[in-house]
Amino acid sequence: MQGPLRKMQTQLGRTVRYDLVLGEQVMPLNALVGKPVKLQHTGKIVCVNCGRTTRKSFNQGYCYPCFSTLAQCDLCIMKPETCHYGKGTCREPAWGETFCMQPHYVYLANSSGVKVGITRQNQIPARWIDQGAVQALPIFKAQTRHISGLIEVVIAKHISDKTSWQQMLKNNVEAIDLIAKRNELMEICNQELADIIGQFGKNAFGYVQDMPVIDIHYPVNRYPEKIKSFNLDTNPVVYGILEGIKGQYLLLDTGVINLRKYSGYELEFCARDQADELLLTNG
Repeated sequence: MQGPLRKMQTQLGRTVRYDLVLGEQVMPLNALVGKPVKLQHTGKIVCVNCGRTTRKSFNQGYCYPCFSTLAQCDLCIMKPETCHYGKGTCREPAWGETFCMQPHYVYLANSSGVKVGITRQNQIPARWIDQGAVQALPIFKAQTRHISGLIEVVIAKHISDKTSWQQMLKNNVEAIDLIAKRNELMEICNQELADIIGQFGKNAFGYVQDMPVIDIHYPVNRYPEKIKSFNLDTNPVVYGILEGIKGQYLLLDTGVINLRKYSGYELEFCARDQADELLLTNG
């Protein structure tokens, strides 16, 4: 396979199913766990939005003109509490209407410990899988991304809003009673949550009661004890035995690589007998 990389496609099941996407080509990956694989960057990078060739990738796959003009690359995507749509300064109001001025869920997840996050309904459970969460529980449904971001800020005063990717990849995580944690946080944050309702109205967000805790299992034979991360910008060749897949990471016996980080990079990928021969050649 060869083509510009996109983030891996996922499907929740007893074990998460992963597909590698290179351009228009899609390859199931789960069956390759335990086998040798090789990825090689050809040196070409293609913008995931406009398709033009770029010398440098920004924000996981964009050329600089797209990065500096698209609403989906604005700071408010990372910090939704800073949304400026209501001020009339959104980079792309139509895009904001479609993606931000829509219902969002506030959730608790357990990836390297309990954390709070937000996501659109159509990103459940993909968002949790991309973070390497082993448990997840929606707790609020907000009218807009902005309101969900304000709720996230309130809850993040008491628990993390980030994942330690190193601990996530080592699988240093214990099961957490997310329902008990939700109840605890709702009591602690009650007044600040009421203030948000006072600002945006009684329909600003609602408590989610009908969604259970989701348990997520990944196709991993062995988790790394030490983390060595590959960097395609300094070393274009990655090869080794595929020990597992978690989040958007491939776990090899030679190191780990975050494929989402290299969206738009043109890669050559081979596995099994092909990779075996290449490993011998490069080893």
